[in-house]
Amino acid sequence: MAKFKHYYLIRIAYLGYRLHGWQKQPDVKTVHLMIDRTLRFVFENDEFKTLGASRTDAMVSASDSAFELFINQELPENFEEKFQWNLPPDIYFKSIEKVDQKFNIIQSVSVKTYRYFFCFGEKPNPLTASFMAWYPEVWDLELLEKGIKLFEGTHNFKSFCTQPKEGIEFIRTIEKAELHKNDKLTANFIPEESYYIEFISKGFVRNQVRLMVGALYLLSIQRLSLQNLEKALVEHYDFNNQLIIAHASGLHLTAVEFGDE
Repeated sequence: MAKFKHYYLIRIAYLGYRLHGWQKQPDVKTVHLMIDRTLRFVFENDEFKTLGASRTDAMVSASDSAFELFINQELPENFEEKFQWNLPPDIYFKSIEKVDQKFNIIQSVSVKTYRYFFCFGEKPNPLTASFMAWYPEVWDLELLEKGIKLFEGTHNFKSFCTQPKEGIEFIRTIEKAELHKNDKLTANFIPEESYYIEFISKGFVRNQVRLMVGALYLLSIQRLSLQNLEKALVEHYDFNNQLIIAHASGLHLTAVEFGDE
């Protein structure tokens, strides 16, 4: 790998509904692929590299994500305008700042905030499908709030991870887990009764948020007990293949903060 001379932290937002997540994959459109394709056009022949702060799944959106740009040349004066206008319409450039060589976009993350937007009961306008999950069953919100609070603190999240890599650390701390009535996504087609669950942590294991929401869904329709949910946070718990991964479109990465911010 070339030794690059300039380093930049770039913040973006994107609607993930038609994209296959962050990570590059063969023959599909991903956020990382579209970012690099746009930068290749902007820089023409200049060599560069990009590294993301978070790998979101297919159909997951982000109102605040970030990646690091490594490049040998100073950025052209019209970089921001040219980058913005050549990105696809579902990816938006927010800001850029220069960082030094010591900055590490993976290790420097101090906090990530995810929100899971959902509604239930009557089927909503189909325009909501790109950024909000719908469940036909009525959820018990009082039971849901009790379940959400179980996730706060330090726990073993082995039961809430898919295809873990060797040596991964399952002991994680969730600083905050709360249920809110939705006042963040607003439009005339958004259901009046809609909600989001907010999770704040330094880091999450693979599919952790969607598996936690899947467990809360089962709890809220009384197909999972509070006792078994609590047990799953202490040791690996066999859900008898009952646990589901919640719909991806409801999940939004809403903040990535770094240690020096």
